[in-house]
Amino acid sequence: MLRKNKILNNEKVAEDRPQNDPPASSMNASTASAAATEKTIIGENISIKGSIHGKGNLVIQGSVKGNIDLEKHHLTIGPNGNVEAEINAEHVTISGRLAGNINARGKVEITRTAEFSGEIKAKRISVEDGAFLKAVIELQRDPQPGTLSKPTAVASSGAGHEKGKADIKPASAKGI
Repeated sequence: MLRKNKILNNEKVAEDRPQNDPPASSMNASTASAAATEKTIIGENISIKGSIHGKGNLVIQGSVKGNIDLEKHHLTIGPNGNVEAEINAEHVTISGRLAGNINARGKVEITRTAEFSGEIKAKRISVEDGAFLKAVIELQRDPQPGTLSKPTAVASSGAGHEKGKADIKPASAKGI
């Protein structure tokens, strides 16, 4: 369902709205959050070559070749989807064919009907039994509390210094 809003004489008018939909002015927070989880579907009979950038969830049932950038959203490649792409998304679910690289900030899920070939960088991954997978996988860790790296002094190799000790002078001690 597509919605278009027009502003006429400082009044917001909703078009293409079925009669059972509430007017835009009566939308509450739950309706707005439901709108945020809506998805766009590329159907089986659609073929796209090029770059896709979006701020919403995307389901691909057709064919896509190029780059897909859904920074903070979910990409789903349906069972009939055929994709050759570099993918950048929050989460990725593969049920169809994908050849390319995935950079996901969250989880990559590969279902039993999937065929994947490429590289995956993600925080989490799940692969169902029966999936075809030919991949290089790099799982990224969340920083552990208390393991922040501390700057360390570099040891100098000058004569008269003990091994492992740094020759560090305060900035005000120049020429002393």
